[in-house]
This record gives sequence, structure tokens and C-alpha cells, in this order.
Amino acid sequence: MTPDHTLPENLISRRARRAGDQAVGFLMQQAVENRDCLSLAAGLVDEDSLPVEETRSALSALLSDEERARQVLQYGTTAGADGLRNSLIGHLARLEGCSRDELGIETDQIIMTTGSQQLIACVADVLLDPGDICLVAAPTYFVFLSVLDGVGARSVAVKTDNHGMCPDALHAELHRLDDAGESGRVKLIYVVSYYENPSGVSLAADRRARIVEIARHWSRSHRIHILEDVAYRELRYDGPDLPSVWSFDTSRESVILAQTFSKSFSPGVRVGFGVVPRALIAPICNRKSNEDFGSANLNQHLIDTVLNKGLYEPHVASVRASYRSKRDAMLDAADRYFSDADGVGWIRPDGGLYVWMHVPESISTGFDSELFHRATRVEKVMYVPGELCYPGPIDKRPRNFMRLSFGVQSPDGIDAGMQRLAAAVRSVL
Repeated sequence: MTPDHTLPENLISRRARRAGDQAVGFLMQQAVENRDCLSLAAGLVDEDSLPVEETRSALSALLSDEERARQVLQYGTTAGADGLRNSLIGHLARLEGCSRDELGIETDQIIMTTGSQQLIACVADVLLDPGDICLVAAPTYFVFLSVLDGVGARSVAVKTDNHGMCPDALHAELHRLDDAGESGRVKLIYVVSYYENPSGVSLAADRRARIVEIARHWSRSHRIHILEDVAYRELRYDGPDLPSVWSFDTSRESVILAQTFSKSFSPGVRVGFGVVPRALIAPICNRKSNEDFGSANLNQHLIDTVLNKGLYEPHVASVRASYRSKRDAMLDAADRYFSDADGVGWIRPDGGLYVWMHVPESISTGFDSELFHRATRVEKVMYVPGELCYPGPIDKRPRNFMRLSFGVQSPDGIDAGMQRLAAAVRSVL
């Protein structure tokens, strides 16, 4: 008899129980159990695009001086390496198209994290008590929904369209919560402003300033912060080069900017950073200090060297070119295999890693659906069910969407995967 190593529920914290049953774990299990599947689900980066030569060059420069090598192999600080934080002010200024002085921030407002995921988790810990409310786009990044569940916060959906979160809907939702006597529990608005995971849409330029204004208007008894996740900002293939939501917060007191080098450079080094209001520097650093005393020091110095040796921009340009061709391959395949399928449609993203597809409302795409079974077990192709990307009870969420990723597969693999997916969809139409 196999021993049961499961702890009794009363020995596990409420927080640990809230963090259980992660969809990411199930998707990984499916990938392991179905190794012959073509994955259009994994939000990973293309291995062929990883910066092997750039990393080798930067590490060689870092380790060639023994004294410096010992410094970078030692513990760092909780907030991060000063040199990199200073370099990031210049990096952010280039992205915003302004001077360092015009950014209006100091080095201490930049906090280095283990990917941007650690930052958004720390922000949730610092700002949200159980029962507090975070307003999110519908759909939104499903891992952040799990983060909110983990701290016991409530996710409240805000209507979106092909231009991102609708400001009028955000204002109306805040009004509804105020009428219900719950405005005091609203602490955070979360937006993925560039090529959103999962929908691929970007928040329209005129909506960015408006959302900042709305947050400021409703910050009556307390400040409502905006957490802007810009993980995909540098993966722009066409379309307008948009200023960040953060740039419209001229006070630098409301918007938290979360950025990462995982998509543009390498996820293996796990270097992300946040630009935070001064009032949140100490709380976030204190929370982070409880976890790690500071993210990997060597990795931060590696990124700083890559930036300062001029290795970063050429690499990002090559990454963009690779992903642009993959995006085009997925859109071409969608046109080829789905254009005559009734009730099937998709969004054409200007950047990022994802295509958002819908099927008729009568068809479910969830883990327990006939379509998911047919796709993974018969046609051997995998996708992310769209219902994971909406907050609220499962029976109240839209259930006919799919997130498709073009990051991992080659153009030929993308074409084959889309052909298989089309066969699965047609089998249940």
C-alpha cells in the first residue's frame, strides 16, 4: 500500500490552500503526458533566439577581473545592484523617448526582482488584504489571477475590446462598487498594456491617460494604485510605439511599472525590475527581503554588462525579427485553416507572443471539454483554455476562447499545429 504523504488540511495555512490547484501545473502535466503533442500553449521563448554569444561575452568581461568577479559572486542588496539600476534609468528613458531627467525618478525607485513575476507578487502582498479588490481586464494574465487568489483578494472583471480595457467600463465598475459600499476595498487596477497575455491587444494611447485619471478620481479615502505589466513591451513587430501608462502619472505616486528581461533577453537569468512610487519602496523591499535578501547578484551584473557593452539592442532586434515571422506564420495558418469555419475568429496582434481565438459560444474549450480532449488526445495539439484568463466563478466565465502561443514552435511547427487544431475544432463544430 502506498503511504499517504498528504498533510491534513488543518495543518496547511489558508494561504497555501488558496494557492492550490494551479492551472500552470495542469498544463505542464499535460505536456509531460502528451510528449508527441505540438504545443501552442507554452508561453516560453524560442530557444534558438537565446543569447548564448552575448552572455558568454558579458560573463567573460565580468569574470576576467578577479576582484570584480568576487564582488559579483557575493551577496547583493535587496533593492539590487546600483550600477544596473542606474543603467535602467537610461534604458527606460530610451523606451519612453525622453531624457533621464524628464523621467522624474531616482535610482532608489527601481527595485530589482527575480523576473517581473516576483514584483507583481510582492505588490499583491503589500497592497492587498483578504477581501480587498483588484480590478482586471477581462481577459487578463491568468497567473496574476492566481496570485490574487493566493492573497485572498477579489478579482473584479472590467470589460475590454480590441483596444484594451474600456475606461468607461472601469469608471462604471468603480461607481457600482461605491454604490455597494465597497469602494474602500478597491486597492489596485492591473493592466497588461502592451500585447496582452492572453489577448495580444494593446491598450489604446488615448485610454492610458484616462485610466490614470480614473484611478486618481476614485482615490478618495485611500490611493488606488495601478500595476502596469509591460513584460512584452519590447516585442513590437508593427503598429504604433506607445508611451507607457506609467508615463501619464506625472506625480509618480500612483503607477507601479513591472518590466522584465525574460522575453527580450533570457528567461534563464530571471532579471526583472519595478519602478515604484516612493511610498512603496520600503514596504516592497521589506517584503522581498523576507524571501531572498535580493535577487541573484551575478545575473544583475550580467544584464548591466550586456546593456553597457551594446549587446542588448542588436539581440532584441533579432528576437523581434524571429517572432514577427512566427506571428505571421500563425496568422497565415489561421487564414488558411479557419477562414471558412463558422463562428471562429481571432485577433491579429502587433506584438507579443499570443493569438487569441474564439469558437462559437456553444463550444467549450476548457480542460474538461470535448474539444480539449480531441485536440490533445487525438489531433495531438495543445492550447490554453481561455476560461483560465477570466476572474469569477467558472460557470460565469466565457468558455469559448483559446490562447495560442507562437513562441516555441518553428514556422513549420506552427503551421502543423494550426492544421491539427482546425481538425479538432471542425470535429466538434
